[in-house]
Amino acid sequence: MTSSSSSLDISSKTLIGVGVGLAVAGGASYFLYRRYLQYRDAMPLKWRRVGTLHQINLFPVKSCAPLDLKPGTEYECGMLGLSYEGIRDRTLMLLDKNNTMVTARGYPHMKLIKSRKVSVNGIVFSAPGMPDLELDFENLECPGQDLHTSIWGAPVDTILCGERFNKWFSQFILKKETGLNLVHYPYPKAVKRICDDLKSMPFMRKEDSGAFNDGTSYMLMNLSSVDDLNTRLKNPVEPLQFRGGFDIKCDVHEPYAEDNWQWVRIGDEAIFRQVAPRTVCIVPNVNDNTGKRDIEGEPLKTLKSYRMFNYSSPLLGIHLGLRQPGKVKANDVVYVGDK
Repeated sequence: MTSSSSSLDISSKTLIGVGVGLAVAGGASYFLYRRYLQYRDAMPLKWRRVGTLHQINLFPVKSCAPLDLKPGTEYECGMLGLSYEGIRDRTLMLLDKNNTMVTARGYPHMKLIKSRKVSVNGIVFSAPGMPDLELDFENLECPGQDLHTSIWGAPVDTILCGERFNKWFSQFILKKETGLNLVHYPYPKAVKRICDDLKSMPFMRKEDSGAFNDGTSYMLMNLSSVDDLNTRLKNPVEPLQFRGGFDIKCDVHEPYAEDNWQWVRIGDEAIFRQVAPRTVCIVPNVNDNTGKRDIEGEPLKTLKSYRMFNYSSPLLGIHLGLRQPGKVKANDVVYVGDK
């Protein structure tokens, strides 16, 4: 494992002077600022254990349930996001007749659509009252049929999956024969976009965006934080409602410790940089088992009472950018960087 990148020879006096230099207009201050960011973005030389990886969630279809896999399954961490034997995180998405993305924000029961792996390149979709439907990524029905859409204003190219998928998802979600298109992101690299909420984040890179993810291809939830939130709620929520890829069980109960985790290593290989706090939308208000939205607006309502800070939405969890690929599995040790 490579645990550090090439270091920069920057003295402490230079770093202190950056704060002064930023106040001075001109190219010199900009240069110092960029050098400062490079210094801050260097991988740590030391790591401190904080807990273990309790749960991994890979969502084949945006806003639907995670892939059903056996405990102990090993996942690949790449720039596009989590993957398992060719099944990749959020590389499938639903669009309406205007080619606008359809999510659980508008259709909460989308969370009831499940998927399981059945072959090297295939998954099977299931939903209450619907027959199972198999999709083979190597034999899509509409090869070469591109469709252009966007995620929060950022353009994204996709390909259509086929009419039988459009009909199946339309029947379950809209209760109609038509109206939705299932699209796929077949490309090996990330979209390279930054949504408006993350454009001010200095460590966010365009390749951190993943495929059809709202913000980044990796989100981490600290289960201690969810536990603390549940002490404030009348009806406790499950961590899955927040749709994080990594659920971390800390060795010591320390709610919101993740706010200050600048670097995270999972297992022996995969290394991540915190690129932004994770803002919470209304999707966590939807129960994953019932597909129904909480009538009192929880847990978002309670989070707004104490986790707003200077953001337009409350914070819970963190966005991560992959800085070193690797494999991860449940019960891997989780470390944070100590410089």
